[in-house]
Amino acid sequence: MPTEAVLTKTSAVKEEKGLSFFEKYLSVWVIFCILAGILLGKVAPSVAKYLDGLAIYVGEAPVVSIPIAICLFFMMYPIMVKIDFAEVLRAGKNVKPVGLTLFVNWAIKPFTMYAISLFFLGTLFYNFIGPDAMDYVKMPFGLDMSVGDTYGSGKVVLVNGVKMLEVPLWRSYLAGCILLGIAPCTAMVLVWGFLARGNDGHTLVMVAINSLTMLVLYGFLGGFLLGVGRLPVPWQALVLSIGIYVALPLAAGYVSRKLIIQAKGEAWFKEKFLHILTPITIIALLITLILLFSFKGEVIISNPLTILWIAIPLFIQTNLIYWLGYGLSKMIRLTYEDAAPSAMIGASNHFEVAIATSTMLFGLSSGAALATVVGVLIEVPVMLMLVKICLKTTRWFRK
Repeated sequence: MPTEAVLTKTSAVKEEKGLSFFEKYLSVWVIFCILAGILLGKVAPSVAKYLDGLAIYVGEAPVVSIPIAICLFFMMYPIMVKIDFAEVLRAGKNVKPVGLTLFVNWAIKPFTMYAISLFFLGTLFYNFIGPDAMDYVKMPFGLDMSVGDTYGSGKVVLVNGVKMLEVPLWRSYLAGCILLGIAPCTAMVLVWGFLARGNDGHTLVMVAINSLTMLVLYGFLGGFLLGVGRLPVPWQALVLSIGIYVALPLAAGYVSRKLIIQAKGEAWFKEKFLHILTPITIIALLITLILLFSFKGEVIISNPLTILWIAIPLFIQTNLIYWLGYGLSKMIRLTYEDAAPSAMIGASNHFEVAIATSTMLFGLSSGAALATVVGVLIEVPVMLMLVKICLKTTRWFRK
């Protein structure tokens, strides 16, 4: 085959395996969902409230919103079903990139996110957000408190006959940023690694390892940092959240992957089944966002710069973690193919888990849930910028 034909075919394959239509314009779809949610909240506010009211209650507290739980399961399952546990077991042979990624993701990233968000939201943008602005979040699961009791920085109040926790709005945004900071790596990072011409095998293995590590560290770090931020969450709530939104889809993905491959073969699973699942995560995400913004429309309309105040610390955090991972990769002499995905895995966020956890712990209408959505809004443009930086700096690394 002529060289030109080979190059053309290779380019076509890369284009096909790059960003899908849904992924390429994710930020656009998110903006449409913001507008659709705000419009729904104005035109038919009872619809979203009714759907969010379809919940599993413990005592007087709504613990799990059924429609949201269904949407979030379909956000997570397509990611989990891609995990090949055999590859995870073989990952130990490549100790340096795996060790670097785990170190940045779990020993550094959660704490830099907390510090940066606290500085911007609690100090620099404090007056812009509003010193007296309050948010009403769900009562902490597992606690029985009376109206007027205090818990962390909040106070128990009655809202439409339901016990809620009244907290400073900026602290609610801080909670959402914390949940993003302890949720490294999404399925989208497989796309970022591919576009940067990185090691696809390493990227996939790290997605799997991070998903498994989250079963232990997400709850531990989340409970610790939320407590430091004066929005403590009982361990029962964190365990329930991890069980529903990480362990359940992980188990479903493992079992269904095994059964489908046995019945149809690995080729059919990868070429047909996964292709069908690709848009499901994003569609489920967008439906969730419409519901979320149907509640937060008034906040955004009254203070349209709200999203900017949240986006700035998230943008700084993403770039900081990227350059830290990229710089450490060079110091320990990784190849470019391992360095690029190692840096972007930390920079990218597992926003599906963050949204799921924030809505379960604090409620769909909470500022924490809104903050996690801002992470989705900036994910695509920022990560595409970092991909371009990777491609222009390949000469920094050994071959």
